Amino acid sequence: MREAIQNFKEVERWGLFELSLSGSGEGNPFLDIQLEAKFQHKHRIVKAEGFYDGNGVFKIRFMPDTEGTWTYSVSSNSAELDGAAGSFSCIPASSENHGPVRIRDVSHFVYEDGKAYRPFGTTCYAWTHQDEELQQQTLQTLSVSPFNKIRMCVFPKNYSFNLNEPDFFPFVGSSVEGFDWTRFNPDYFANLEQKIMELQKLGIEADLILFHPYDKGRWGFDRMDAKTDAYYLRYIIARLGAFRNIWWSLANEFDFMTEKTMDDWDRSFRIVQESDPYQHLRSIHNGTKMYDPTTLIVYDHTKPWVTHVSMQYWELTPTNAWRKLYGKPVVVDECCYEGNLPQRWGNITGEDMTARFWDGFTRGGYVGHGETFLHAEEVVWWSKGGQLYGESPARIAFLQQILNEAPACMESIDRLRDAPTIGVEGEYYLQYFGIHRPAYRELPLPSDRSFKIDVIDTWRMTVTTLEGTFSGMTRIDMPGTPYIAIRACVIEKGEV
Repeated sequence: MREAIQNFKEVERWGLFELSLSGSGEGNPFLDIQLEAKFQHKHRIVKAEGFYDGNGVFKIRFMPDTEGTWTYSVSSNSAELDGAAGSFSCIPASSENHGPVRIRDVSHFVYEDGKAYRPFGTTCYAWTHQDEELQQQTLQTLSVSPFNKIRMCVFPKNYSFNLNEPDFFPFVGSSVEGFDWTRFNPDYFANLEQKIMELQKLGIEADLILFHPYDKGRWGFDRMDAKTDAYYLRYIIARLGAFRNIWWSLANEFDFMTEKTMDDWDRSFRIVQESDPYQHLRSIHNGTKMYDPTTLIVYDHTKPWVTHVSMQYWELTPTNAWRKLYGKPVVVDECCYEGNLPQRWGNITGEDMTARFWDGFTRGGYVGHGETFLHAEEVVWWSKGGQLYGESPARIAFLQQILNEAPACMESIDRLRDAPTIGVEGEYYLQYFGIHRPAYRELPLPSDRSFKIDVIDTWRMTVTTLEGTFSGMTRIDMPGTPYIAIRACVIEKGEV
């Protein structure tokens, strides 16, 4: 048996075990060498693909999900690598490690340990393609933000306010010399992995966008053939699949990538599903032409390899309808951007962004944030990261606090039709009025239980508790201003 170099003798549950093996770097090890390990705990076996990391080093990564002793054995078409074996101990997860995010049911997400997860996402497409100082500033900004998910691209962007040439690319080569589509760049992936791990330490999920249309022939990453697409997908899953905070987004605005067909997307989905031993969340994001809603093209999210709906739409009213249509949780990841860019999608107010969050969440879905303020050096959050300047993040944090105090598994209350409402029937109701400003509302509460009622100003971030207790048809006097919500919580026996 060959001796492998394991970076850890003990790995916490849902942590990252890494095995390093020395071999020959001759020829093209990315293409020529097949490498796999079988990890076994009692009678259960999990297979994980390995990858070449440059300089004669091959690696296999594994995310154990069960405590106890795991053994492993390596198989390869290279005699230098074949036969390595060993073991490690999987210890209990630390207090901040809740495992990967899973789907609980048609409406909800949950960490694998059972803790509720509500995605409060933001978008920084190309933040890992910037200089290290700016990347660190982005992480610092995220550390004091309400966001627990970030959408980010593997490939660089060639788009407005993001025309700079990155220092590293996923493939070996450059825009001048061209790229070798059979050789990956370990330096690029080392930086990406480091940033994903930094996000993990902050409790942030990395919603990794695997393809996008913002290349337009500059580098050619959007026009790789099907064979190269599959080769790339298997490599990135082997490298990154063992990070517990990974989500796979097959594409951003997939329908704008006109070189690819629906069959191509189906095939890529199946490759990701079949190659990922951990079954991280998978979805795909559509484009929009806001000036012509009839052009909307949405992927069929009912397909079995799609775990949840990732939607771009500028209006949140259909959120509950999409959930019913697809039978899966709905994340409206892109609903326009708070900012002042000239583009139509990039200049809504902080009030509007906050309202869209409340509207989407109270319709039983989830909403993603984005910010696009002009900057003297073109450091715009939606693309490069950096700092946040908008008014909505503080209000989004306020909404997050309200929901953290609410029951974990709320549903849309469809009988209350004229204002979006979520809650648990007979126990909790959260209703949002958006731009509407009624003088009073009548809320039909159960007559056999007592409730306390709060009036919430979602913009001013205030909660006013009404005097007394309430049951049955209840009239609630309102402040007559927009962006108000009301909350009704049942009073349990013995509660004051």
